[in-house]
Amino acid sequence: MTRINLLPVALFLLILVAKSRSCELDQMRSGCRINSGQCNCGYGCKSEYRYETVEECRLALRGVRHDICHRKPCLHGGSCLQITQDPGYKCLCEGTGFYGIRCDKSCPGPNNLRFRGPFPYECVVI
Repeated sequence: MTRINLLPVALFLLILVAKSRSCELDQMRSGCRINSGQCNCGYGCKSEYRYETVEECRLALRGVRHDICHRKPCLHGGSCLQITQDPGYKCLCEGTGFYGIRCDKSCPGPNNLRFRGPFPYECVVI
């Protein structure tokens, strides 16, 4: 029986995910977003930072501004991250055993012959 080295496959998947999440220089900016009930500020793609300042983000946490993550749209322990693109949030499902827009689909097992399509990167266990 031959053993497949999964390290190159995992590395390829990580590079593919990183490239798919990049943005053009004119789409970069400083800003803040709500992540797991806290304001996180940094520099990155415009679509990732809903608030221009930490004060705007804090107002959203206090309920003065709309916080879509307050409704807890992510299932099975996924973390909600506010973004500017519709639907206004992104669920981070890594490590939950689920994937999908709301972490609502169970990760396929290694021997699941009925699963079709690319293997979800959220389900890769390294």
